Amino acid sequence: MFTGIIESVGTVVSVEKDRTNVHFTIESPISTELKVDQSVSHNGVCLTVVAQDSRTHRVTAVEETLHRTNLGDWQPGKLINLERCLPVGGRLDGHIVQGHIDERVTCTEVLETGGSWKYTFRFRPEKAGLLVDKGSVCLNGVSLTVVAPGMDHFSVAIIPYTWEHTNFKTLQAGDSVNIEFDILGKYLARQMEILAS
Repeated sequence: MFTGIIESVGTVVSVEKDRTNVHFTIESPISTELKVDQSVSHNGVCLTVVAQDSRTHRVTAVEETLHRTNLGDWQPGKLINLERCLPVGGRLDGHIVQGHIDERVTCTEVLETGGSWKYTFRFRPEKAGLLVDKGSVCLNGVSLTVVAPGMDHFSVAIIPYTWEHTNFKTLQAGDSVNIEFDILGKYLARQMEILAS
């Protein structure tokens, strides 16, 4: 389990295709502290460390992951938000994040608002029930608060600290972003679906 509080930003060093899989080598300040078999959130995607050295670590994405997330867009030089899993007894500073991406959403607008930034995203209307005003959402691994959700769009506000310490500073209109809807909302939606059937 993760919290959506980004620990470090890494850089993609290499991308290697292996049949339907892709291996990513990432350099980051925390790579040296990782170990093989450890689960780490990469832009919100829970991936297993398969190799590690003094400055980099390697992860592998399978076809389903590549299809559902923005990992297929990664190229050398891409900045990646990283978070290790929450230790037992740790503080839940963000919200409950599983590292299981629901889909990709598209950034439609980035607006500087006098010291902070407002990012707007478009999503499929059938997911509208999973977003509530002032509720939680995870974008590229970052725990954020939903602002003004509509039937096919919503916004988030990014403070200067988050802008500086995540890859939001590189995000532009048209970019694809990984989204994980709040697990509590997903459970409620599933129960309502069962009760209605």
